[in-house]
Amino acid sequence: MARFCIGAFVATLLFTACSNTVKGKEAWDYVDVRDGAHMFWWLYYANSSSASFQDLPLVMWLQGGPGGSSCGFGNFAEIGPLDTNLKPRETSWVNAASVLFVDNPVGTGYSYTDSYGALTKDVAMVASDMMVLLQHFFSKKPEFQSIPFYIFSESYGGKMAAAVSLELNKAIQKGSIKCNFAGVALGDSWISPLDSVLTWGPYLYSTSLLDDFGLGEVTRAAKDVQKAIVQEQYDTATELWGIAENVVEQNTNGVNFYNILTPSSDQFKSSTENEGYLSALKRRHVRPLHGQSLDELMNGPIREKLGIIPKNVTWGGQAGQVFSSMSGDFMKPVIDIVDELLAAGVNVTVYNGQLDLIVDTMGQELWVKKLKWDGLEKFNQMKWTALEDPQSTGQTGAFYKTYKNFAFYWILKAGHMIPSDQGPMALRMLKMVTLQE
Repeated sequence: MARFCIGAFVATLLFTACSNTVKGKEAWDYVDVRDGAHMFWWLYYANSSSASFQDLPLVMWLQGGPGGSSCGFGNFAEIGPLDTNLKPRETSWVNAASVLFVDNPVGTGYSYTDSYGALTKDVAMVASDMMVLLQHFFSKKPEFQSIPFYIFSESYGGKMAAAVSLELNKAIQKGSIKCNFAGVALGDSWISPLDSVLTWGPYLYSTSLLDDFGLGEVTRAAKDVQKAIVQEQYDTATELWGIAENVVEQNTNGVNFYNILTPSSDQFKSSTENEGYLSALKRRHVRPLHGQSLDELMNGPIREKLGIIPKNVTWGGQAGQVFSSMSGDFMKPVIDIVDELLAAGVNVTVYNGQLDLIVDTMGQELWVKKLKWDGLEKFNQMKWTALEDPQSTGQTGAFYKTYKNFAFYWILKAGHMIPSDQGPMALRMLKMVTLQE
């Protein structure tokens, strides 16, 4: 009885907090993107004191993993109107844009499939599902059809965002989706897995987190991953990637892959001797997005608030299966897709956190230099511009440069989850990318 009363009390607080924060301007629904595949979305209308939502952009946020929930982690831990304690977030992106969270791919968060076979296998399938969802969304919400629409992403979400953006651009040209697509932003994104892995050693060494012996071990493990990718043995490459992460952990006393200056939680540290590689990868890269407090929030009061989650669906219940189903696609690069986007005139932004390891900035810069985009030479010759930290007058918070339809933001003092680590700087970047500054 006590537990029930506490749950009811928290639910009441949630409804009050949501009402006060977003003034009731929310919507959510399921879309059946395929037989047996059900995708959940949650929209917050922009809540600005100086402009109506019609005068502000619409941003779709895609989380990583694959298997991380946008509606859960991205919403309550990063950019939504409320934090995980249900308190208003001062740096919420809803202050500057309407924000659409999608639990993507199917099986992530509140999204679910009726069988394992209905889960996505690669980013092409992810993009196909998303076209169904976006067609439904813009048909159901015609007030957003003319509003500038941006896709922002994080980690593996960036890899999916690139593929989704390419298909969306084609769908708009064909007339099958009506929206004002204005650009895609790839945050700490898994665009070229090999370039990330090959730079782990040099990055850790340069930050005094590896000695010469450790650098040698990490480099050898990275070369094993490289060999598998060159031979297009992508399942093997994913397995070897997990082994390389073990080598990093063992030589750095368990460095946090998401922020090298933040201690790793003991529950996400070094693997057991008999732990399989997929279990290790889920432990490091899916479970951190489904902490106990967030699980309780999403499977308790939030579930009650939404009112449409099927009884047999647990938030995050299929996350591990999503990762497993996508494992063969996980290590494949999508640099060519970014090139296609740039060639098509789509605005592309790359942004990365200085303290991120899993997708370190060194690796991002390597794949950017591999682009065939005709503006690359001029872009590389440009000098970056410093941006003041909104939290610290006179302190540099980021650097950026932009040329034609490509931009790069280097976010200082931030790890993999930039909005969590540097909320004010992330919000300023959002406004710059969406042409509000």
